[in-house]
Amino acid sequence: MKFTKLTALAVAASFAFSGVQAQEVDKTGWPNSMTIGTASQGGTYFIYGNGFASYLNETVGLAATGEVTGGPVQNVTLVETGDHLMGLVTMGPAYEAWNGRSELAPGLEHKSVRALFPMYQTPFQVIALKSSGITSVSDLAGKRVSAGPAGGTPGTYWPLFLETLGVEATISNAGASDAGGQLGDGLIDAFAFAAGVPISAFAELAAQQDVVMFGFNDEELPKILEAYPAMAPLTIPANTYAGHDYDQNTVALWNFAIAHKDMPDSLAYEITKLAMDNPDRMVQIHSAARETLLENWDKNTFMTFHPGAVKYLEEKGLTVPDNLK
Repeated sequence: MKFTKLTALAVAASFAFSGVQAQEVDKTGWPNSMTIGTASQGGTYFIYGNGFASYLNETVGLAATGEVTGGPVQNVTLVETGDHLMGLVTMGPAYEAWNGRSELAPGLEHKSVRALFPMYQTPFQVIALKSSGITSVSDLAGKRVSAGPAGGTPGTYWPLFLETLGVEATISNAGASDAGGQLGDGLIDAFAFAAGVPISAFAELAAQQDVVMFGFNDEELPKILEAYPAMAPLTIPANTYAGHDYDQNTVALWNFAIAHKDMPDSLAYEITKLAMDNPDRMVQIHSAARETLLENWDKNTFMTFHPGAVKYLEEKGLTVPDNLK
């Protein structure tokens, strides 16, 4: 299934509860509308961002929408420049941008972005047709591999991972839905991606084709963890995808929702409270949100939290370090 603008609206609308009334909150200084930077259609960010936008609309009456972007690398810059008030990022690209090493804006320290709340971990995962005989990252040597959108987390890290492992492949870039279609049509040999699991584009392929999925094997994993200290080891459990009854060992990065520093404090507070106080509702948006939990707030170790988020965290009895205020 291809995602369209109509699909985006349907995704957002599907989360609305009938008869839900918007909460009465102080909206002094709030914008009339807000755009949340997501990523490519068919990826987790797209569903998570549009679903959360719908949630904001139904609960606090804010006209929020999710916008398709190139992913975290672009999102953090769009928030930094004020083009978007809110965005979704992985902490690897966010750390690079924070320190002036963004691919899109090299030399610009992205110090106007602020952390709101933790989302989930992004595992790196590969899918290929079983008929290809590809079963590991090392098998991608000499193959045609899509690494997701240019500038996104997978588009940034997969070429680096392959280089680290000495694997020479022909890399192309496309959105998740398009890359899934290319794999199904035999135009590429593998699709290497990174998103909260289950990745919808992977799940669709698994339902339609005989595919194999994998992360890093026992020989590859230590090399990746040594070369990229921002990564953490993670196991994608068996049966995350239908028909795949085996664990997949890989690496992952944490994701955070971020905002521009000029977002009104009361809006940042309501956004953070909405996400952290309602875990069951967040999982209705996407199953990856099972990690959108208050206990994971400390996975941000470098980015200043928005004052509205700090207020919420301190109300919960947490102590935010001075360097993150």
